[in-house]
Amino acid sequence: MSEATGKDEYIEDDDLFEHYRFQVDKGQSLLRIDKFLMDRIPNATRNKLQQAIDSEAVKVNDKVIKASYKVKPLDIITISLPEPPRDTEIVPEDIALNIVYEDADVLVVNKPAGMVVHPAYNNWTGTLVNALTYHFQNLPTSQNGEGRPGLVHRLDKDTSGLLVIAKTELAMVHLAKQFYEHSIERTYYALVWGEPKNESGTINAHVGRSLKDRRVTAVFPDGEFGRHAVTHYKVLKYLRYVSLVQCNLETGRTHQIRAHMQYLGHPLFNDATYGGDKILKGTSFTKYKQFVENCFKLIPRQALHAKSLGFVHPRTKEWLQFDTELPEDLSTVIDKWEKYMNTI
Repeated sequence: MSEATGKDEYIEDDDLFEHYRFQVDKGQSLLRIDKFLMDRIPNATRNKLQQAIDSEAVKVNDKVIKASYKVKPLDIITISLPEPPRDTEIVPEDIALNIVYEDADVLVVNKPAGMVVHPAYNNWTGTLVNALTYHFQNLPTSQNGEGRPGLVHRLDKDTSGLLVIAKTELAMVHLAKQFYEHSIERTYYALVWGEPKNESGTINAHVGRSLKDRRVTAVFPDGEFGRHAVTHYKVLKYLRYVSLVQCNLETGRTHQIRAHMQYLGHPLFNDATYGGDKILKGTSFTKYKQFVENCFKLIPRQALHAKSLGFVHPRTKEWLQFDTELPEDLSTVIDKWEKYMNTI
């Protein structure tokens, strides 16, 4: 449902007691269930999953299945891994929120870079959810939304920008449906390395957990692994060695924009996870290297901002559209690149 949280998204705690529930996408091709689940469950090995299947901990449409079962579109898969439970109580914390819009049903916030959206491994406090539970009571949760009150989508820890929060069960259901149907309007601004060959285009390639490093997202263009993912992009400014790009999400997978832009050959500026924290374009001059290093210091994160968000209000059925200014770190770096280009 999201261009989800950053490194915290892939939980790396083998001791977590996990209950999972997945609904298979409408466009999913037939795939063995162990391969399907390996792509979605942190730290899961095929052996561990096969043991879970053999012990009847995995069910499809409420029925026990065999390891050879192939998932089909719209299957409902549930799985429980037998590890000790963790206390999932969320501690309310008095953390200020930048509220862009609020009514009885929905809340739109502008999340700063560095804030984790929901509690997860290594980030059990200081999250957006901790702040929400302090400022608002009785926020709804989704069917598998334990510990994530009000959330219908997410942003990476180090991605700034707009998030919509459901304040009522009605809003939760209607907003979740809009995300599922890809009718939500989401526009991101990204500063990327290099100048894309085409001024605009569409990246239509599956994404999923990397088979080599399961903390990151990989692109699987042949569609054997991962989930269907579509990103539309348009170059807003060519700055010779970097470009400001607008990305619109048709789907919202974990790290989708970051992985898709790397696949296109243009990693996000200073995105350490996807190789953008190195000088990938430009000259060998010391002055240029120093300039880039200074820019890295000014924006010590991936240069990605969720700039606009539009959706149908769950109660009034009115289309709501929200837009934000670029955060200071990103706008400052873009301005510096523009000035640098004028000097060479």
